[in-house]
Amino acid sequence: CHDSNGDLHEFGSSWRNADCYDCSCFRSGIGCCSSFATPADYNAEKCVSIFSKETCTYKVVEKDDHSKECPVYEWVG
Repeated sequence: CHDSNGDLHEFGSSWRNADCYDCSCFRSGIGCCSSFATPADYNAEKCVSIFSKETCTYKVVEKDDHSKECPVYEWVG
C-alpha cells in the first residue's frame, strides 16, 4: 500500500500518520481512523480546544488563560 505521502507499507502493517490517524494496510487498500477523541461539549464562549500533534490529544483551556483547563462533558472519536 502507498499512503498519501507516497510511503510504501506492507500488507498487514499498521502505523500512525503525521495527522494522528491510525492506519492499516490491507490487500483491498488502506484504512485509517482517528487515534484521538475530539471535545464535543464544553463552554465554547469561555474556552477553546487546542490540538497537539506531538501527543495526538486535545486540551480544552480558557481563552483568556491557557493555563486553566475547562471541563469537557462529552468527547467523540
